[in-house]
Amino acid sequence: MHKHVVVIYPHPDDEAFGSSGTMTQFRKEGIPVTYLCGSLGEMGRNMGNPFFANRETLPDIRKKELLDACKILDVNIKMLGYRDKTIEFESRDEIAEHIKGYLDEIKPTLVITHYPGEAVHPDHDAMGAAAVEAVRRMEKEKRPEVWAQAITNGHYEKLGQPQIVNNVEEEFEVKLQAIQAHRSQFEGMFPKMKGSSDFEGQYEEVMKRFKQEEFYKWTFEN
Repeated sequence: MHKHVVVIYPHPDDEAFGSSGTMTQFRKEGIPVTYLCGSLGEMGRNMGNPFFANRETLPDIRKKELLDACKILDVNIKMLGYRDKTIEFESRDEIAEHIKGYLDEIKPTLVITHYPGEAVHPDHDAMGAAAVEAVRRMEKEKRPEVWAQAITNGHYEKLGQPQIVNNVEEEFEVKLQAIQAHRSQFEGMFPKMKGSSDFEGQYEEVMKRFKQEEFYKWTFEN
């Protein structure tokens, strides 16, 4: 059994859409989970439907959404303070050392992050690469296991089947609540799904898309 899980993604809502079901499974087992969130997603294009945010107010709104989602998931949150859509231009070494500082303190047995090069968004790839590098820099005997999430359309052809496939149907209601907490993003993606019961046919669509969470076990060469 894992002792502490650290999840590392660049944006608010990455945790909800990406691995909140798995995080909920760990919390059911009493395992602490900490989310290291790279930015506030302040350059996001979605601002509610109809709009309730603008470029000035979006950072504060997304920060509150993040805090609300983490409360729903019962996970700790640490904000790394990078700027949205610029993480790919930051020094990977510096981000890796920044992350490593948290890992050395928390001492997780598992890190969940994006699979570098297979995560669609440049910030996803950059944060995933920095997270993997942070773990690589740790002493071998202290390294946590790494589960990397690939979300590109062709990742099965490149990487094969993932070693970890989690069905999170039992945790789906919690996952959905976490997704809905990110209202500015959620309403832009699923404009008809406003409430917890009035889904107008989209509940099944969301369930189909997000009921399974898959991860590749990262292997370090040295």
